[in-house]
Amino acid sequence: MLVQDFLIQSAQRCPEQIGLVSAGRRFSFRELDEMSNQLARALIEAGVARGERVAIYLPNCPEAVIGIFGVLKAGAVFVMVNPTTKREKLEYLLTDCGAVAVLVDGNLVANLGSSPGLKAVIVRERRPVGPAASPLTGIASSFRAVFAKQPRDQVPVRNIDLDLACLIYTSGSTGEAKGVMCGHSNVTFVTKSIVEYLGNSAADVVLSVLPLSFSYGLYQLMASTCCGARLILEESFAFPAAILKTMGVERVSGFAGVPTVYSILLSLELSAFDLSTLRYLTNAAAALPVEHVRKIRERFPAVSLYLMHGLTEVARTVYLPPQQVDARPSSVGHAIPGTEVWLEDEMGRRVGPGEVGEMVVRGRHVMRGYWNNPEATQARFREGQIPGERICYSGDLFRTDAEGYMYFVARKDDIIKCRGEKVSPREVENVLYALEGVTEAAVIGVPDPVFGQAIKAFVVAPGRELSSQQVMAHCKAHLEDLMVPKHVEFRDALPKTPSGKIRKIDLR
Repeated sequence: MLVQDFLIQSAQRCPEQIGLVSAGRRFSFRELDEMSNQLARALIEAGVARGERVAIYLPNCPEAVIGIFGVLKAGAVFVMVNPTTKREKLEYLLTDCGAVAVLVDGNLVANLGSSPGLKAVIVRERRPVGPAASPLTGIASSFRAVFAKQPRDQVPVRNIDLDLACLIYTSGSTGEAKGVMCGHSNVTFVTKSIVEYLGNSAADVVLSVLPLSFSYGLYQLMASTCCGARLILEESFAFPAAILKTMGVERVSGFAGVPTVYSILLSLELSAFDLSTLRYLTNAAAALPVEHVRKIRERFPAVSLYLMHGLTEVARTVYLPPQQVDARPSSVGHAIPGTEVWLEDEMGRRVGPGEVGEMVVRGRHVMRGYWNNPEATQARFREGQIPGERICYSGDLFRTDAEGYMYFVARKDDIIKCRGEKVSPREVENVLYALEGVTEAAVIGVPDPVFGQAIKAFVVAPGRELSSQQVMAHCKAHLEDLMVPKHVEFRDALPKTPSGKIRKIDLR
């Protein structure tokens, strides 16, 4: 099965059902299927060959969705680029992946520069393209022109499921972005696994505020299209009241968030909005603080909360069944359907309950490695017990309880060594989030002549007059002495990646 078959099959099963609501427009599955056919034909006509890379430099919008499936139908590989990406990084990404075409927002065309080597640039024209696009003369077109000119019938299949479907560049929260190679078989497998454990169906209406350039956001689209559900695609969570109003109007049943989104959500007066159709909420990307979990359960007692963990290299690793959330609010559960996970220490020994080890992931969702980066690939993706099999070493530390449920400890790079002991930042951060008024918190290790590393806490507490002494006293009441921050810094906001993760590399 190919990824584009999700759309083709939904268009065959329920052609007139609305599959996408975005930018004030509504699209049936038939319309999405036909428009992606048109885009595929335009790319093929421009000379885009099987396996070549096409960058999609667009915000969350209908053209981005059509672009994803159109690129796949052309037999090419799509590369999502976050629309906040600036010119220098854009140039790096286009060069690194060897992009031969770009689908771009009209407001972002100037960032392309002359872009040598491109066969096609297709522009989403929200306003007239000005002189900055002049170096693209001869290869530039518009989505409007494509939809006016190209036939709508299905494009002949050019791929098999062993081919690459996309490159997803990691967010770069710990360094330079790397392109994760995702095959059609990888993407279709993990999508079906997600649909299975979330119980998604054509009756669902899913709202996503997560960027499609972010693996977690992309799989909202994949899962919805796979099962014939409606996707409400928003550009961001910048206007939460408007989003919540939309949830009532569209009768939304599923919502995907990250900790920063839930921090905002929990600060709002929710009684003003009709959220009665919500069936489930999900969290991934970063572990949800226990205090947030408790507050979500208080605010949404009848809604299923799925706590999950994933990484771009496998998309999703584990999830906690909703019926376990109240008993294990700090857990992220067990392996997703059809996969296997375990923990290993630094010597490669599998560890038992209560011990900390690196999560190792096995399954068809383990991606192909990093584009043009064999050294990084070798470090993260290693041979399994079956000849030719590849398993993923996540770089994330966990422990399990006696029943095998997973508990996130830290990224390996984030562990703080204080007084000769290892300190998990997450444990300290959970305590900070329990302090009234704290909406964001991050903990890092800083050099210390006595302790080796001292703990420094960054705290965001809007509208609350907190002092460093109050924060430390709160921590002393709930943590061992070596875990209590030596330094506390208050900020208006913490630096984040486009996907909403706190960028600790910037805090360091």
